[in-house]
Amino acid sequence: MDTDEWNANRLSFGPAADLYDRIRPTYPPAAVSWALGEAPLRVVDLGAGTGKLTRLLAAAGHDVVAVEPDEGMLARLSAVLPGVSAHVGSAESVPVPDASVDAVVAGQAYHWFDRERAHPEIARVLRPGGVFVPIWNRRDEDVPWVAALTAILGEHDGSTEASAPTLPAELFGPVEAAEFGHTTPMTADGLVDLVRSRSYYLTATPEHRAELEGGVRELCSTHPQLRGRAEFELPYRTFVYRAARR
Repeated sequence: MDTDEWNANRLSFGPAADLYDRIRPTYPPAAVSWALGEAPLRVVDLGAGTGKLTRLLAAAGHDVVAVEPDEGMLARLSAVLPGVSAHVGSAESVPVPDASVDAVVAGQAYHWFDRERAHPEIARVLRPGGVFVPIWNRRDEDVPWVAALTAILGEHDGSTEASAPTLPAELFGPVEAAEFGHTTPMTADGLVDLVRSRSYYLTATPEHRAELEGGVRELCSTHPQLRGRAEFELPYRTFVYRAARR
């Protein structure tokens, strides 16, 4: 993917902000507790989107600064979380002072970062000992119908990378990892909407969009684990990584 395509994909979500907010999964509260502990912290939610992770952070008592490059997504976040400080910005240019926050989290966003620029910027805003926490939801492909869904969506889906980040040793300590399971209720229409919220769909041709939607509906009507079911659970594995600022 070239730079122009990468930027277009990164900023493709705004027109679908309401759909994204309605259909994308949340994260297990236990994942936030493991990453940040129980004491209130000042936290930057980097690439906050519509605030799926921001809500959990605020509910846990943290003082959250939401940073998001897409103005459409940020507008949705501000509408549902009017008490949260929200700013247009990016991982490469975080609009907070040096050494001013205890944690930087990135929910389903780290794969969009220009890491060569983002890592020093994240380290800049963290206090010494503060933590950087990338978090990913991945569909649980050990479940046969979920694996079949990924096959339909093809190589552009990728279910989003969830491997441990490689961070500069001069800026961050060792990376710790944890994994949590959770599910979200789903329907055939909801599963189609979930695909409609993905960047590869939003930037696809009308023909390819129709092909993706048709494949998902056929899966729901024919797969033995889904056939005849109005509702079902979509299982996820949540991968959480934590590294302290040196």
